[in-house]
Order: sequence, then structure tokens, then C-alpha cells
Amino acid sequence: MAGDGELKLLGMWTSAFVLRVRFVLNLKSLPYEFVEENLGDKSDLLLASNPVNKTVPVLLHAGRPVNESQVILQYIDEAWPDRPPAVLPSDPYERAVARFWAAYVDDKVRLAWLGILFRSETEEERAAAVAQADAALETLEGALRECSGGKSFFGGDGVGLVDVVLGGYLGWFTAIKKLIGRRMIDPARTPALAAWEDLFRATDAARGVLPDDADKMLEFRQTALALGASKKITL
Repeated sequence: MAGDGELKLLGMWTSAFVLRVRFVLNLKSLPYEFVEENLGDKSDLLLASNPVNKTVPVLLHAGRPVNESQVILQYIDEAWPDRPPAVLPSDPYERAVARFWAAYVDDKVRLAWLGILFRSETEEERAAAVAQADAALETLEGALRECSGGKSFFGGDGVGLVDVVLGGYLGWFTAIKKLIGRRMIDPARTPALAAWEDLFRATDAARGVLPDDADKMLEFRQTALALGASKKITL
């Protein structure tokens, strides 16, 4: 069957895009080998597996590479249809809605996250990026209410596509909290989303994988800045 074969994930422990793949592999209880890549010295395997973008994550399934995080998530769902839970809804309309909001996260939240941590040269620029993130998260507060049907997750009763995509950023949100002095997902602004964050961090999918050490994240940030990684989507 399509799901047979050894799984190897090339990634970095800090990467929001790698984390979402790890969440889904954990959700489906799929065993895999995690290979930590070096931001400043990428392996020959990574360069050969993703010669176009040369970035993580790369999922190797029986030696065949699958690139780009959201593509990988959908591939896992399709390759292991008998391993619940499904990341994407079965209903075509609900599936389209989930893809829309996942794309929104990787557009609006990603740009604000990069601005706060990697592209701001002044406090004014960082404040503008924080405001951009607040606006995006306020929009996602409404999306959570719409998609969840009053339940805990964007996926309803359980974790779905939008949950793992947004959840991947939570490690960096821990670092941002130390920088700006408050939670990025602010309970005063977005109470439903703040409750979602607490629940997501406690899931089996995230536990032990999602970084929670702000100092280590900020130390990695300094390494990334020194390597000029702010111009690359490799984090």
C-alpha cells in the first residue's frame, strides 16, 4: 500500500514548518527518523532531496522526497488514509475552508513573525510587526469560532490542518513573549485563541516536540541572524 516504507524527516528543531509535520506524524502514530539539519551547513541529502529551494522540511518516504510543509501534510493524509485522525475534513467545502485559513496563517502570521524576530532593525519596526500579528490573530479568533463549531480546535473535536499550521509557530511565540513582555496570543484580545493555544500545547502531538525554552529559541535566533537567515524561509 502507499503508506508502506521507512519515513525520514529532514528538519530543524526550531522550524515552524518542520514542527507541523512532526505534529501530524505524531497524531497518526507514524514512526519516523528525525534528522537535524544545520542551518549553516546543509547536508548533501537535503540539497539532493530539495534542489529547488534547499530548505526543510523534507519527508523521505521509502527514499522518495516530498517537499514543502503543507504539501507534506496533505501527502501524509492521503498516503495513510487508514491512520486516523485525518488532518483535512472529508467534506470538499470544509476542506477548502481549512486550506484557505492555513494559507492565511502562512501569509499574515508568517510575515509578522519574521518581522518581529528577524527583520526589525528598530523598536518602531518591531512594534509595527507586533501590530500586524495582532491584527492577523484577531482575524483567526473569528476563524476559530467559525471552523470549530464551538469546539476546542479549528478541526472541531480534534486537531486539524489549521491547528498544526498555526501550532508550528507557538515555539517562536514563546520567544516573542520574552521580547515584548506579553503573550503573542493575548487573552485580552483573543480569548478563544488563547484557550486554543493552551489546549494545543497539551496535546500528545505537540508534547515533547514543541519548543518551550525561550532562551534557547532566542539563542538560535542570534545564530540565524548571523547567517543572514532572515532572507530565507528556512526557520
